[in-house]
Amino acid sequence: MLKRTWMKWAAVAALALGASLPALAADTPATLTGVKVVSADEVKKMLDAGVPVIDTRVAAEYAEKTIKGAKSVPYREKSSKDVKFDASLDQFDLSKLPSDKAAPLVFFCNAGECWKSYKASVAAQKAGYTKINWFRGGFPEWSAKGLPTQ
Repeated sequence: MLKRTWMKWAAVAALALGASLPALAADTPATLTGVKVVSADEVKKMLDAGVPVIDTRVAAEYAEKTIKGAKSVPYREKSSKDVKFDASLDQFDLSKLPSDKAAPLVFFCNAGECWKSYKASVAAQKAGYTKINWFRGGFPEWSAKGLPTQ
């Protein structure tokens, strides 16, 4: 009886784990062709020099805390979290980016598993922006370094 009960619970746990696996996001790639991956220190220097820093996280996360001086342009994703994502399923307002497509800009979100800044970088690249910086370490790296937030 005890063995049968244990087996039922093991089966339920296996099903629950299996059902949750597709929801687990894979880490973003370490690089993106044509885009410079930058560190928190590099972002700080660019921000101090007036380079636009774009927070692609949802508005609530931006309102809670963000990089001081960052602008909110949320990337609303419905597509898969992989390099072959279908951008037509997503929403990203490119009109909120600087009009000068040759000027540098920085995208960030919540690092590693957060694909929003990766996808925004791809969208900007496809729209003709040429000096895209992707802060892959995102807000967690910024916060860990104790850099200014708002």
